[in-house]
Amino acid sequence: MKESEGIFYDSVVFVTTQGSVIGIDGGRIRVTKKGEGELASFPVGKVDTINVFGGVNFTTPFVASANEHGIVLNYFTENGAYRGSFVPEKNTIAEIRRRQYAQSNAEKLAIARKIVRAKIHNSRILLQRKGVKSTDKLLDIEVRVLEDRSIRTIDGLMGFEGQASDIYFGLLDECLVDGWTFERRTRRPPEDHINALLSLTYTMIKNEVLSALRQYNLDPFLGIMHADRHGRPALALDLMEEFRAIFCDAFVLRLVNRGEITHDDFGLDNRLKKDAFKKYLEKFDEYMKEEFSHPKFEYTVNRRKAVRMQTILLRKAITGELKEYHPLEYNK
Repeated sequence: MKESEGIFYDSVVFVTTQGSVIGIDGGRIRVTKKGEGELASFPVGKVDTINVFGGVNFTTPFVASANEHGIVLNYFTENGAYRGSFVPEKNTIAEIRRRQYAQSNAEKLAIARKIVRAKIHNSRILLQRKGVKSTDKLLDIEVRVLEDRSIRTIDGLMGFEGQASDIYFGLLDECLVDGWTFERRTRRPPEDHINALLSLTYTMIKNEVLSALRQYNLDPFLGIMHADRHGRPALALDLMEEFRAIFCDAFVLRLVNRGEITHDDFGLDNRLKKDAFKKYLEKFDEYMKEEFSHPKFEYTVNRRKAVRMQTILLRKAITGELKEYHPLEYNK
């Protein structure tokens, strides 16, 4: 297959070719386009998520098969803005959901402390790896988040998280090569190219987390830290906090510092141009496939599997199978 027409890594498929159709035939998922024939095919039993961008369609038999096999379908615009998902019926286990819904405020706060502490820790480690030396204030907040017993509510905890985020983003510019600058975090819409890449990458990781939460039968819309809101995957936003610096921001820094994405790759609206977006997806999947030694369990995983591993640990903490949640925290 042509590399821009389908990407398949570790059970996740990306389809970007406009006008293509995803169908099912003989136990294989087939991507075709009128006049061009088959563009790609994948074994149905090996796929758990399909991400489609823009004008890509599904056949009715395929949707039925996706429901049967537990395949999540995520819909994006051609430029990568998330639009919605199809979630298979099989992705529900009542007992896990009951335990999730029954969490006390104290149980939520205990997990939230671990996630926020990990986010601040990983932010500090990323800055240090990039040669930034003025991270003492982040370390102070990191220690307080876990040890300060005066923090008795999620709101109180998030006040410390906000302070740490302000300090972190104030130092991020020091991680960029000449020709790139970062002044402040902006959203809806991102006001510059770095913010555009950050927002896009946060969306991509959020959907990795969403797929994992659904795979392991947690309700992604019932949050621990983020408030419940219609259509907002609050639990996915919670869990992805520990991945923001070490997966998302680190990936964006790599793209620009290595010259893999340049200012010329953006249009006037700060969105990646079509070819640049396809290149971004390819780089993102390569990045998610890269392996590292898990700092707690000390065996090799890739980033996509690490997201799923953290989802399992979160589920075990919620159901009481573990006494506490163990977030992903990078070493120095």
